[in-house]
Amino acid sequence: MNTLSPRLRKGLLYAGVAAVVAYCLAPFYWMLVSSLRRTSDIFANSPFPTRLSFENYLAVLDPSESFTRALLNSVVVAGITTAVALVLATFTAYAMARLEFRLKRVVLTLIIATSMFPVVSIVVPLLKMFVDFGWINSYQAMIVPSMSFTLPLAVWNLTAFFRQMPQELEHAAMVDGCTRGQAFRRIIIPLAAPGMFTTAIITFIAAWNEFLIALSMTNKPEMQTAPVAISKFSGASQFETPFGSQMAAGVLVTIPLVIMVLIFQRRIVAGLTAGAAK
Repeated sequence: MNTLSPRLRKGLLYAGVAAVVAYCLAPFYWMLVSSLRRTSDIFANSPFPTRLSFENYLAVLDPSESFTRALLNSVVVAGITTAVALVLATFTAYAMARLEFRLKRVVLTLIIATSMFPVVSIVVPLLKMFVDFGWINSYQAMIVPSMSFTLPLAVWNLTAFFRQMPQELEHAAMVDGCTRGQAFRRIIIPLAAPGMFTTAIITFIAAWNEFLIALSMTNKPEMQTAPVAISKFSGASQFETPFGSQMAAGVLVTIPLVIMVLIFQRRIVAGLTAGAAK
C-alpha cells in the first residue's frame, strides 16, 4: 500500500530532477566561474568570483592565439561531416528498414560495430595513408575519419526511425501514381524530418567534440580545430598552465551547442518521440 501523499510524491520527483540537473550542470558552472576569475584567483574555492574579470576571454580572443580560426575550422569540419553523414545515412537506413535480404541483422550489427573501434586504433594507419595522399593539414583529413563514428551512429538512429513508419504510406503514394523514388522524396522525407534533425544534432555534437583525429592530422595552427587549440594554450612560462584561458575557451566552445539545443529543443523532442503515430 502506497502511504505517500500525492504532494510528497510530487515533491520527491522535483527534488530528484533538481539533483540530476545540478549534477549535470555543476561542471559547466564551475568552468564558467573559473573563466571569470583573475589569474591570481584561479585556485579559489568560492562559488562566485570575488572580482569579475574578463582577462581570460581577452587572452583567448587575442589574434595571436588564432582561436577564432580554430572555431571556424570546427564549424567547417563538423558541418560537412554532419551533412555528408546525414545524406548517406538517410538512404542507407531507408534501405535497411524497407528491404528484406539475407544477413540483414549481420549487416546492421557490423555497421554499429564499426563505431565501437577505438579511434586510436585507426589513427596510425590513416595517418600513413593520408601522408601518401598529401592530405595532412587539410579538412578532408579530419572529415573522412570522423565519418567512421558519425555515419554508423546516424544509420542506426535513422534505421530505427524508418522502421516505425508504416509502409502503407509508400503504398498509398504509389497507388496515386508515384514511383518508389517519388514516394520516398515527397512523402517519407518530410515525415522523417524530425528524426533526421535529431540525428543531425547528435552527429554534429559528436564531430564538434572530436579531438584525437584533429590532433593527429594537423600540425599547422591555422588548420587546428577548437579542441586542439585549447589543448595547446601556453602560459607565461613553460611551468605555467593557463587554466583560466582554457576554461574561457571551453565556455566559448560549449555555448554554441547549448544555444543550438535550446533553440531546437522542440524539434529534438519531436524527433525522439516520433514513431508509428506518424
